[in-house]
Amino acid sequence: MPALSEHVNVYTTAIAVLENKGFSIWYDRKQDAYCAQRDGWDFWADNPVSLLGLAAIFEYKNPSEYTSRWWETEGTIRYPNVPEDAPEYTPVYGRI
Repeated sequence: MPALSEHVNVYTTAIAVLENKGFSIWYDRKQDAYCAQRDGWDFWADNPVSLLGLAAIFEYKNPSEYTSRWWETEGTIRYPNVPEDAPEYTPVYGRI
């Protein structure tokens, strides 16, 4: 069992984190999407946890202006080529 996973019982926490970061949050029933905006930068997602992930990308990139594909970031792992084997580690709950 992971220390935290995407589940409906985390949605309220994700919304609270977004609110505490200064985002306005709403649910667009017509689009069936959870939405957030801050300073005109707006985001839509299927659920609040995914919405928090989009906000994290925005905060990581910290764009000063809108450009096409502003969110792209280079890394060593590219989707869909994500490793299938976990690295060796001791989960925090296993350290008790």
